[in-house]
Amino acid sequence: MDTMNALLSGFAVAMTLQNLLLGLIGVTLGTLVGVLPGVGPALTVALLLPATASLDPTGALIMFAGIYYGAMYGGSTTSILLNTPGESATIVTALEGNLMAKKGRAGPALSTSAIGSFVAGTISVIMLTAVAPLVVNLALKFGPVEYFSVMVLAFITVSTLLGSSMARGLASLFFGLWIGLIGIDGQTGQPRFTMGIPELLDGIDVVVAAVGLFAVGETLYLATYLNKTADVIEQVKGSIWMSKSDWARSWKPWLRGSVLGFPIGAMPAGGAEIPTFLSYAIEKKLSKHPEEFGHGAIEGVAGPEAANNASSTGTLAMLLTIGLPTSATAAIVLAAFQQYGLQPGPLLFESQPQLVWGLIASMYIGNVLLLVLNLPLVGLWIKLLSIPRPLLYGGILIFATLGAYGLRNSWFDLLLLYIIGLIGFVMRRYDIPVAPTIVGMILGPVAEQQLRRSLSISQGDPSVFFTHPISATVLGITLLLLIAPPLWKRLSARRHPPAGKATAAP
Repeated sequence: MDTMNALLSGFAVAMTLQNLLLGLIGVTLGTLVGVLPGVGPALTVALLLPATASLDPTGALIMFAGIYYGAMYGGSTTSILLNTPGESATIVTALEGNLMAKKGRAGPALSTSAIGSFVAGTISVIMLTAVAPLVVNLALKFGPVEYFSVMVLAFITVSTLLGSSMARGLASLFFGLWIGLIGIDGQTGQPRFTMGIPELLDGIDVVVAAVGLFAVGETLYLATYLNKTADVIEQVKGSIWMSKSDWARSWKPWLRGSVLGFPIGAMPAGGAEIPTFLSYAIEKKLSKHPEEFGHGAIEGVAGPEAANNASSTGTLAMLLTIGLPTSATAAIVLAAFQQYGLQPGPLLFESQPQLVWGLIASMYIGNVLLLVLNLPLVGLWIKLLSIPRPLLYGGILIFATLGAYGLRNSWFDLLLLYIIGLIGFVMRRYDIPVAPTIVGMILGPVAEQQLRRSLSISQGDPSVFFTHPISATVLGITLLLLIAPPLWKRLSARRHPPAGKATAAP
């Protein structure tokens, strides 16, 4: 009953005229930018991060929820019509959806994607509403020791799972930790890593860093390496509505994808790639038309798209309840919270219940807005796909520049923006993930504070992290995440040795 009352109070917040308008603007902007080729949800959210700087926290975060959901939907449109996945989670959608479009069935592919996103989004937000209070009640038992262990888990999660190698992920993490330490030490009052530059005494603004790494760096990379071939846009022919047969073949994949995506997205090692590919495999196994897979099967769009959207809500569940970002986009959303001096987690549910439950309620509304908005405007999104790439990339850089300068009207912020952007370009070029940098920058100072508190309480005894049951469990999971991937690769290599290295029979 308490949860229902909290949700009803959240709807009272989310359904004010101002917040409804911000939600509508959010889903529209998110879809508008997310539908552009090569622009995924993380880049979209980072690019629009400065736009919310002057809003109140509740309205801004409601707008961000809309931007996030809109960008997810926009990515599916690009995958289906252009065969250009904005991120790895929409690869499966591109496989089957683009083949449907080539056969003249782009309309049903877009429809099953949109309706599946609505179904999955609604089911997963219901799951979030039910699960959040339980997780928060557990997390309220956390002290400084437990919080530090969760921060370590967050560091290892994004470092080992979002990059091609553990070494690259950890290098990105330590770079972010170093950036986070720049400025005045909160306890001693001494400047750290400022190199005698007065503008660095206040530290580096997390919004400038996020926009530099994700928007500027990614755009420079796309313009340099992914602008070599002409895009072929498939046209929407005939009706965009699904036939009775399409409905019959889609509704079960929607439900299965929803139930599959949310829990895997909420796991520290989950993400969106695992549930989308798993959903695709399940639908191929259960389909009455397995021969159509690889030739444009509608189940191959419906299931993975539902799993993708449900996993994004699962990611937000972990972020809101315990402050654990498990994806690049979640790291940017964490930066949005940081922009207002807010730290996601159980204490936020206690100190800002209207903000949190207003945000959750806005997700219900955002799903409806997306469904109502996107299908009728599919013609507009198709026209956006034809924007020349040079104009697109130039527009992104101009928007990022204006947004970063508008934060504090500082030329130094612009200098930092492009220095960090060039670093982001180099990181992207050498396949170093940028999400650990943002997570390290945001959570590094928080982890340092919790570490100092923990050691102060234990009088300098580090064994306190292993004698507290919750802390020991979290650190055990962290250790498993560290050793499991390389161990699995080694075992797989032994089971399936390369053909040239196969041992000869005696």
